[in-house]
Amino acid sequence: MRSPRAVPWERTPVGHRHDKPNCRCRRPRTRVCLRKGCGRKYQPRRWNQHSCQDPECVRLVRRWQAAKRQAKRRQDETAKLQHAEAERVRRQRIPSSPQAPKPPEIGAARGHAARIFSPTPLCDRPGCHEPVAKSGRSQARYCCSACRQAVRRVVDRERKWQFRGTFRGRQAREQEYQAARARRRGG
Repeated sequence: MRSPRAVPWERTPVGHRHDKPNCRCRRPRTRVCLRKGCGRKYQPRRWNQHSCQDPECVRLVRRWQAAKRQAKRRQDETAKLQHAEAERVRRQRIPSSPQAPKPPEIGAARGHAARIFSPTPLCDRPGCHEPVAKSGRSQARYCCSACRQAVRRVVDRERKWQFRGTFRGRQAREQEYQAARARRRGG
């Protein structure tokens, strides 16, 4: 007699099965894009997907990520030394003009020396290019409370999503469901 297990060629197709009443597949709900200024609703393909996959949105998020990386690199002392050395080499490579050299004129500083460059850190919300808010007690990470709340919602959702996949998480959810059923029944 054959075992009750299905043979390999009779397996169900890849994907979510919703015909089982207690299916354990955890499909994410629709979400709102985290990028500042987008606000589109989308169906995530992964549990940790933060933004819609619209090409324009992806381009702007990557641009924001590059700006964050560049700002962080500019703060590094070794990067500053490397940049200064590269600029010195570049200035030496410039060929001298065939005319007679002019006496150097003392004028205002130009280029990167015209101002002291101390970039303000950018907000940690994807797509937000605004400087962080001033904070007296600690280092701020967001430009406003709306950005802070948006990122906090995403971080909480991901933390809860990961916890639900553990044994303790499933037990806690079962207890919550039992308590909710008892409240609905009135006792």
